[in-house]
Amino acid sequence: MTDILKEAALMRGLLPSGADIRLAPAGIVRGETADRLLSAGLARPLAGGPAAFTAVEIIARSGASIHLLGPAAIDTAAVWAAGEGLGETFDRQIGLISAPRPVLAGLPADRPLVMGIVNVTPDSFSDGGDFAATDAAVEHAFALLMQGADILDIGGESTRPGAAPVPVSEELRRVVPVIEAIRRRAGAKRPVISIDTRRPDVMRAALDAGAEIVNDVTGLADPESRRIVADSGVPAMLMHMRGEPQTMQGEARYDFTPLQVLEELETRVLDAEQAGIPRDRIIVDPGIGFAKDTDQNLEVLARLGLLHGFGCRILLGASRKRMIGDLSRDEPAKQRVPGSLAVALAGVEQGVQILRVHDVAETVQALKVWAGIAGRR
Repeated sequence: MTDILKEAALMRGLLPSGADIRLAPAGIVRGETADRLLSAGLARPLAGGPAAFTAVEIIARSGASIHLLGPAAIDTAAVWAAGEGLGETFDRQIGLISAPRPVLAGLPADRPLVMGIVNVTPDSFSDGGDFAATDAAVEHAFALLMQGADILDIGGESTRPGAAPVPVSEELRRVVPVIEAIRRRAGAKRPVISIDTRRPDVMRAALDAGAEIVNDVTGLADPESRRIVADSGVPAMLMHMRGEPQTMQGEARYDFTPLQVLEELETRVLDAEQAGIPRDRIIVDPGIGFAKDTDQNLEVLARLGLLHGFGCRILLGASRKRMIGDLSRDEPAKQRVPGSLAVALAGVEQGVQILRVHDVAETVQALKVWAGIAGRR
């Protein structure tokens, strides 16, 4: 205990009085190491386990200033927080980071889930036109299920940077027949389907057709969307985005991107809760590529753990995105699979629970190898 007090004392006075603190889990361990440290009281479960974390990074805002402390061992940081009058805030956030996440649509909770993308569009950035016809989209959906997809994400409007909006009637024409056809063909097997839309009318029709999750790039910004999700009782994926797809890249201005993404997502989460959507039905998504340039995306990816402070599942969607080409040799979207896998594994190392991807078979294989290694650490 004496060492902990000494270490905590070294941290005192490093933050201005009244700073607002956020915690990101650090020192994440798995397998036998996690079991030993949890048993010894030297770690806390990450999102209920099986991973654990041994330390936290403290990110604080004081007005326009951002301060970074740590990583520090959990016990040391707890003593420091109590001495700074931040003990209650610290304990609440540690509790949210540690708490088990609820089961999502009956899917496994002990491994990352893979969400396969089915774009029923002529203009999506990666596969626009490949599956625009209903029959092609349905065949693709079942191919993704055979490859190991846990969730099918059906979308009828491209929201890539610069994309023009699609009329609601056209979006409905694209997605509803696909969802209905998947349901008919699957029968009692009933795959889990998500509707990727920002339109309340499309959400309502898709849920009536058999979708079980709403995935909204606006984070349910529309009050009517929140009412629909609250009344239906389905989970919702809230993504961070600023502005509209046509204009969002002009809004990529941040003082510290990971913290502002968290703060702006928090507004969406609180709005959803006030509308009657409990936090155990909310999944958060940092919105890689949405109102963010490559450097800002990398900043967010390096501190994805901040999002565990919501106590919600985390979705990461970085598959084939431009950032990968920017960091490599400017490959076209369909040649960015290796980079997509690198981002996905970096995410699961930080405890991400859902990966939204185009390349399901490759992602499932990578996750199995990663899990085999991680379980023996």
